[in-house]
Amino acid sequence: MAERATADKVRGYTRENGVVLIEIRINTLAQLFNTLDPAPFREKDLNADAEEYIVGAANELPLPTPLRLVIDVPADQLAAAERAQLPEAIHHYFAYSLEMARRRLRAELRQGRLTLAIGLVFLFVCLSLRQLIPALWTGAAAQMVREGLIIVGWVAMWRPLEIFLYNWWPIRQICRIYAKLAEIPVEVRAMPQPQAAPTLERRAPAIEPARV
Repeated sequence: MAERATADKVRGYTRENGVVLIEIRINTLAQLFNTLDPAPFREKDLNADAEEYIVGAANELPLPTPLRLVIDVPADQLAAAERAQLPEAIHHYFAYSLEMARRRLRAELRQGRLTLAIGLVFLFVCLSLRQLIPALWTGAAAQMVREGLIIVGWVAMWRPLEIFLYNWWPIRQICRIYAKLAEIPVEVRAMPQPQAAPTLERRAPAIEPARV
């Protein structure tokens, strides 16, 4: 049987024919982009609330979930929105964000390798000194120093372990989200009238996500 146009909900988001919609309603294009950014329109930064909502929505859903960004505008703004090349502007912004996130990830891993090398050298020095102490010093104090050297040496390994165990993978996850959003299909629609879709002002107060 041929697939018919259907709409249901996934975690509160509308799904049409297997594609989950991230819906945003705006009254003017200025609500979607940072008006203080002097760059050409298609190179402007997204409004912080708009970015937070879009990224948050993409992060809530499993990465393989097909997405489409739907921007609802008033009917009299539809022509201006089409002239503004919103899909290209949004893709450009998230492609730039992806590059910045990848740079951050490379910097984090580079710092992890450097701190790991420093930590290993320091740990080796501490263990070497621990082995030398019995030949130079005996007693309870010497034993305390020997145990302290072990503790200090392993404490020096805390930072590289933190980077490689915990810090890098959230950055990697945001890279994957930005990569997906840099290619997300974008559809500009005239705002449905007269009934308006419910909004989530708490999630994106400067814009009105048309999330049902």
